[in-house]
Amino acid sequence: MAEHEQQPTERQFSVQRVYAKDVSFEAPNAPEIFRGEWKPKHDLNLTTKINHLDEHLYEVVLSVTVSAMVGEKTAFIVEVQQAGIFSLNGFSEAELGPMLGAYCPTLLFPYAREVVSDLVVKGSFPQLVLQHVNFDALFAQHQQQALEQSQAGGVTPSQH
Repeated sequence: MAEHEQQPTERQFSVQRVYAKDVSFEAPNAPEIFRGEWKPKHDLNLTTKINHLDEHLYEVVLSVTVSAMVGEKTAFIVEVQQAGIFSLNGFSEAELGPMLGAYCPTLLFPYAREVVSDLVVKGSFPQLVLQHVNFDALFAQHQQQALEQSQAGGVTPSQH
């Protein structure tokens, strides 16, 4: 009986809800931007925010911002906050970080990619399909940067 009581809680993960939290599309230089040659330079920015809602309930918000420049002019800016509510039970503190910081954003990204693509097309621009993002690698990179900063005492090196 004592052996049974010492077994760790079984890990349980479920997606409670996936939703668009905030969506924005701007084409500040339309209609002039449509008259020139279409050779845009795209910039992608990703951030993740985690909100602890309840004992085992978390909201993860993946923010995706895509801007397209043609020369010096902004063709469009798309901002999407794709969110999900996730239930995680039985995970250690060490496991929660990768689950919330990498696994959940990986689940949310296809939804955000679809919203970005739809908005760009509805803005009368050629379809834009974002490439897959390796959130595991981004999370590991973020953890490494945080470790380096803590080892350096949070002091940034002086520039010469």
